Amino acid sequence: MNDSPRSVDRREALAAIGLAAAALPSLAMAQPPSVTTPNAPAPKDGGKPPIAVVPANAAPAELKIFDEASGQFVLPALPYAKEALEPHIDAQTMEIHHGKHHAAYVAGVNKALGELARIRTAAGDSALIKHWANQVSFHLSGHVNHALFWNMLAPAGKGGGGAPGGELAKAIAASFGSFEQFVAQFKATAASVEGGGWAWLAVEPWSKQLVLIQQEKQQDMWVTGAQPVLGIDVWEHAYYLKYQNKRADYVAAFLNVVNWRFCESLFARAVR
Repeated sequence: MNDSPRSVDRREALAAIGLAAAALPSLAMAQPPSVTTPNAPAPKDGGKPPIAVVPANAAPAELKIFDEASGQFVLPALPYAKEALEPHIDAQTMEIHHGKHHAAYVAGVNKALGELARIRTAAGDSALIKHWANQVSFHLSGHVNHALFWNMLAPAGKGGGGAPGGELAKAIAASFGSFEQFVAQFKATAASVEGGGWAWLAVEPWSKQLVLIQQEKQQDMWVTGAQPVLGIDVWEHAYYLKYQNKRADYVAAFLNVVNWRFCESLFARAVR
């Protein structure tokens, strides 16, 4: 049996992770032109090829984070230049955050799924199944969270900032009293996440109400079936070069580059 990740039922893996299971369908709607890194060097000594980088497409919803042909998760390109979010989020942070941290999640989930496939065929150490299952949870959640995160942002004045419209604006007012009250609670929720993690605006599926959730470990289970609408990464790697320990300043700046149109599309998907 092939011991590569393509033999893994990815739906089973995703089902174990609340955010990933909810978000993945909206990110894998179309095949991009290529899933190979341009001019990538050939692997040496039989090593694995470099992580594939998927070109950015015109529509964020068309970004693909998994390549069916290779059975590998892939890194989507940023949908804008790395300096496009300045002065709110600096280019160096974007370069490291996307090219190092997000890429590491892609490599991590592919490695973990491959090791689990080896265990199933008795080629790997079955005593490590707990370790590799945990690695799937951590890295796959990180991959999906970040794929969403990049598309929840846009340059200020060019799709980023301002306030939502349409049904999302009405839902925020219904759930939080007003947009201003939502912003105040969002800032407090994100600023008070203990250690590293995320804050999310999400649709609770049974009541269809919007809620603000802290995800203090990105692999932690969500409220069952919660659908993401807006998320902010508050791990230090997301802001420390520019804001140091001033997380509240970063959260305030983040709101200047929120891509509310993309968030509105996620909300429409969640409540339909």
